[in-house]
Amino acid sequence: MKRRTTRRTTRLTVGDGTRIAYRDRPGLSPGPGPGPEPSVLLLHGLAGHLGEWDDLAGRLESSGRRVVSYDARGHGESTRRPASVTRAAHVEDAATLLRELDLAPAILVGQSLGGHTAMLLAADHPGLVHSLVLVEAGPAGRSPELPGEIAGWLDGWPLPFASLEEATAFLGHEAWARGLEEHADGLRPRFDRDTLVRTMTELATDGYWPQWSRIRCPTLLVRGASGTMKSAEAAEMLTRRPDTRTAVVPGAAHDVHLDQPEPLHREIEKFLADESPRRSP
Repeated sequence: MKRRTTRRTTRLTVGDGTRIAYRDRPGLSPGPGPGPEPSVLLLHGLAGHLGEWDDLAGRLESSGRRVVSYDARGHGESTRRPASVTRAAHVEDAATLLRELDLAPAILVGQSLGGHTAMLLAADHPGLVHSLVLVEAGPAGRSPELPGEIAGWLDGWPLPFASLEEATAFLGHEAWARGLEEHADGLRPRFDRDTLVRTMTELATDGYWPQWSRIRCPTLLVRGASGTMKSAEAAEMLTRRPDTRTAVVPGAAHDVHLDQPEPLHREIEKFLADESPRRSP
């Protein structure tokens, strides 16, 4: 098998004019056998960027999978101040990528807010989804104070950062720091603070249990051993969908894909291997 090495970031314009930046890892070209493995779409969380998936994306690609990561609207190299930041707009972005890049039915791997988007997409567009991996993400509604909490968190960033090392020390991971952009006075985020606060408005009061309950594709829920997802939410998810697979990754907090990419990759590959016989004709 030959591996193609294209790693450039490309942009796709979706229906409302928003430009979505994505990176396509083509993986291994198909060889003799039943055909290529399902493609993977990676969805990052709030204030994140596509580059934070690089470690896990490389591991998935080495398994022969085509892997696409992208900057959510309002983040990274995608349109910074899109007209809409609703949950529906985020879902439509992901659905458009799946259709336009011919990825479907794909494996969706989403962390935090990206996992929430992936969950809604699986509920609303089942034909586009092969299987679903939620990393520290679920359907529970949040508190009305959430937008204010997010604003306070973002306002607490000591901007600008003088160096990559300073940013890494504050943010906790170099992968997050690499998502910053260089300005004359230092490193600053590639997002608009108010846009991110608006992005969280719907999740402040709404719960999404009906959407969770109607998902039928194989699903893996991954939590960090010291993550922020509440155990009661995870328990309710299992009550409503007992066929959901679960995994808890030691040594990981909310950013499981950054804290422990190798164990996360093992859990994903085990889940996919176990599910493959069920899908065979």
